[in-house]
Amino acid sequence: MNIFVVNAGSSSFKYQLINMDTHKVLASGLVERIGEELGTIVHKTSPNSSKEQKYTSERAVKTHTEGMMFIIEQLIDPQIGVLSSIKEIQAIGHRVVMGGEQIKQAVLINKDIKQIIKDLSIFSPLHNPANLAGIEVAEKLFPEAPNVAVFDTEFHQTLPDIAYLYPLPYEIYQKHKIRRYGFHGTSHEYVTNKAAEFLTKEATDINLITCHLGNGCSMAAIQKGKSIDTTMGTTPLDGLMMGTRCGSIDPSIVPFLIEKVGLSTKEVDQLLNKQSGLKGICSLNDMRDIHEASQKGNKQAELALNMFAYRIKKQIGAYYAILPHLDALVFTAGIGENDPISREIVCSNLEHFGFKLDKSLNKKTESIERYISAKDSKLPILVIPTNEELEIAKKTFAIVKNI
Repeated sequence: MNIFVVNAGSSSFKYQLINMDTHKVLASGLVERIGEELGTIVHKTSPNSSKEQKYTSERAVKTHTEGMMFIIEQLIDPQIGVLSSIKEIQAIGHRVVMGGEQIKQAVLINKDIKQIIKDLSIFSPLHNPANLAGIEVAEKLFPEAPNVAVFDTEFHQTLPDIAYLYPLPYEIYQKHKIRRYGFHGTSHEYVTNKAAEFLTKEATDINLITCHLGNGCSMAAIQKGKSIDTTMGTTPLDGLMMGTRCGSIDPSIVPFLIEKVGLSTKEVDQLLNKQSGLKGICSLNDMRDIHEASQKGNKQAELALNMFAYRIKKQIGAYYAILPHLDALVFTAGIGENDPISREIVCSNLEHFGFKLDKSLNKKTESIERYISAKDSKLPILVIPTNEELEIAKKTFAIVKNI
């Protein structure tokens, strides 16, 4: 069975076409910097093999829907595609960020599920609309293939009430379901299982601090293989400083911006979600651009980088405190996997927690599970490349295999 996995982020769009008999990736694609002046598009056939063919182009990609349409064109293109017919795709698995309390596990998509995804956009304004657009385009282009939604919130359903409830009047939670949901769950779940495998431990007996660091960032405290706390909250805006999102701030800033600065609620929402974070501090939201600017003496870029790392370091300390013991610190996602500079700053001065970085190992750029901790580090520091697409494909396959 061939499963087409769609993964739309806040400013990127990824896909993989996976044969579930072999778990072989037949094709993959990536569209980055959606909504910016110039986007980067990478399309691969037979990726990570001797037969890999890579096609790269630059063009403006205004919306996630436009990115989705372009990806489909590549898959069926007579010259560079891997499909002769769209009927060769038997199912489509969609990453959907927010499932709320209504949807707690992967589910076959129908009219009611789409309405729930749309309604929950109030909690995930950057993602759920993009996820829904991808679903609707796929339904039109692949009318015979079942579509499955796999939710970022699923893995964090195990949070205890002391972690997911906010200290607001309890009636607000009861009526409006305002609580911590957590996101990037598919990634945190995948790297938890991979870390356990790498350390030759049972997934149900491993304690980790997992750091998913990309344009969107989140961390999770993992106890016995289950998420017991995570940084993102009711929406993906909470927690760490991110590419364009502010993360945790004093809530009183919001009414101040409305009453004293004169911004509307919509303008405040746009400011916090799309104009803050790294971009707000130095006008750049891609870490590669920030490093380049910092190396050229841009003080704002240097400040943004140090603020980013500082908040991650503080959260490591918080999760260290709530776990009974720790088996490893794990870095994953775009920055977590590929940015040795950020990892080094985060891990500096953590020896008293048992973490000691090996700077030479940290500088390697292998796309495999690996140690970056020193031999005399009391606790392992790992880089585990995430594979949300494979995790989504597995959950999709489990649902559609008997249809």
